[in-house]
Amino acid sequence: MAIWFKVPTKEEAGKMQKGTLMETLDIRIIELGEDYIVGSMPVDHRTIQPYGILHGGASVALAETLGSVAAHLVVDSSKFFTVGMEVNANHIRPAKKGRVIGTAKPIHIGRSSQIWGIEIKNEEGKIVCVSRITMAVLARERIEK
Repeated sequence: MAIWFKVPTKEEAGKMQKGTLMETLDIRIIELGEDYIVGSMPVDHRTIQPYGILHGGASVALAETLGSVAAHLVVDSSKFFTVGMEVNANHIRPAKKGRVIGTAKPIHIGRSSQIWGIEIKNEEGKIVCVSRITMAVLARERIEK
């Protein structure tokens, strides 16, 4: 059984891209499963550090994006919104080319918080980074007053 509030399409999830960091870094939502979301990001001039490898901050940006999009898709967005509270990452191995692929899966989905685990792999399927994000779930009325 799917965890999403309404069954999203990757195109709907990708609509959040316009005018955001997702667009700048070419982060794409490429798959939505029953309880996970997958996205990719290039390893190129936008995302590398001076040594020519994927910048750790870019990995965190991909992880936070995937966790944030997933958290948003779980709630009724007419009543709630989700914001990041904490994100961490362990960088396992460098990525030098191609695209990295991140998969976000829920660890905890509660009324006021969510925790998502994100694994980022290179195109060969080797882990580049593991990350976790904690999201707050807030009532829209809280910001619309």
